[in-house]
Amino acid sequence: MTTSNTVVRCPWSEGVSDLYIEYHDHEWGVPVHDDQRQFEFLLLEGAQAGLSWSTVLNKREGYRKVFANFDPVKVSRFSDKKIEKLLANPAIIRNRLKVNSAVTNARCFLEVQQEFGTFDTYIWGFVDGEPVQNTWKNQSDVPATSNISDALSKDLKKRGFKFVGSTIIYAHMQATGMLNDHIVDCFRYTECQAAANAAR
Repeated sequence: MTTSNTVVRCPWSEGVSDLYIEYHDHEWGVPVHDDQRQFEFLLLEGAQAGLSWSTVLNKREGYRKVFANFDPVKVSRFSDKKIEKLLANPAIIRNRLKVNSAVTNARCFLEVQQEFGTFDTYIWGFVDGEPVQNTWKNQSDVPATSNISDALSKDLKKRGFKFVGSTIIYAHMQATGMLNDHIVDCFRYTECQAAANAAR
């Protein structure tokens, strides 16, 4: 475990930047039921593949600006010309496959919304609408994938989504509070538990 100003946090969150700590303390593990926020994390987790999360956090506002505030309807309409323009923009990670996948995923996201009413209904169905409350004592106990992320990844791929491997999806589930992976001594563990209970 790691402490900062006597506050116990998950070890991964410290020693990188204030932005990292801010993300850990206020976002990571909080249940997300807003579709646009779900799309934001899906896009950002895909962009992070093979890179550090700090790289993505540092470019998050750049992504917000050029990806229409993570509006899946607007992103789904991006043309080839728009994509070429994005690939020249240093505000984001200029990887053609990742940028193309963001547009593809926006279109698939809208199809899921049409089928289920909301993307939220679809994705939370994989945990029966309730966050999985894990009880990890050490950072080394936290896995990179699970049976649920395997199943969700497989289903997303079947629906045409890209950059949705099980590791990426497990990270998405952690970020959006579908599971509570704060170590039990972390001050955010009980706070995320309370947030999950309040959302019932």
